[in-house]
Amino acid sequence: MDTLNQRIQHFYDRSTALWLDTWGEHMHHGFYGEDGKARKNHRQAQADLALELLKWGGVENASHILDAGCGVGGSARLLAQLYDARVMGCTLSPVQAEQGRRYNKAAGLEKKVEIRAQDMMSLSDADGPFNLVWSLESAEHIREKQQMLNLFFKLMAPGGKLLVATWFHRPLPPELSQKEKALLEGIYRYYHLPPLVSVPELAAMARASGFERVETADWTNAVAPFWGAVMRSGFRWRSVKGLLRAGWPTLKGAWAVRYMIKGYRMGLIRFGVLQGQKGGGQKL
Repeated sequence: MDTLNQRIQHFYDRSTALWLDTWGEHMHHGFYGEDGKARKNHRQAQADLALELLKWGGVENASHILDAGCGVGGSARLLAQLYDARVMGCTLSPVQAEQGRRYNKAAGLEKKVEIRAQDMMSLSDADGPFNLVWSLESAEHIREKQQMLNLFFKLMAPGGKLLVATWFHRPLPPELSQKEKALLEGIYRYYHLPPLVSVPELAAMARASGFERVETADWTNAVAPFWGAVMRSGFRWRSVKGLLRAGWPTLKGAWAVRYMIKGYRMGLIRFGVLQGQKGGGQKL
């Protein structure tokens, strides 16, 4: 495991209990309508993000699904139930994997959903083929994004669908200013990220990997309210105690919420979605 992966694992090992206590099993942004103005329970907004991604991707059926970067398996269980599918999820965090297995058992899905403490980049042909590869807020942690997309394509059955939702920086040109670069460096440091790319860059990589019908959309406005909610939740006494128990890396991550809010306001941080299809077979 490289140093970046070690830092990611440590961050999620320490912060997951606090997140679950405050936000529940969906460890990602919420969806607040296309314009971000819908008022809703934040946990419902998180579930809605997954449902909106499936709707946007036009996924009507899937039998074998990879949840690449699954957290505690919130999306994996949702997908298993929606499609009566087998789902394999990967997370770098043994703490998340163990918690995910407990959730699976409680939901009666232990035979449908497998959650591994494994680097998604170490998956092989023997693990597939998958007819849906799902990557919800995990691709931002991957340093070699072209290699990631190459692997997803390799693991996918003909006719399979790729759905990715992740963090980006704004499209270029113009080139990033020094102020923008400084803000991004803070986000990278506190959230253990390699450099982000833009939506057009990731789309070009997906096409280079062999994906067809590549489409993208910018959902920044739809998810931006989530960071304000995260900031407000941190001021609750229960959350403060949880932060103190979780330790310094989690405290720094909570402090960095202000960088994310500023990045959204500047138009620097973008939340985008991407879909692609592997040729051959039956379209999902």
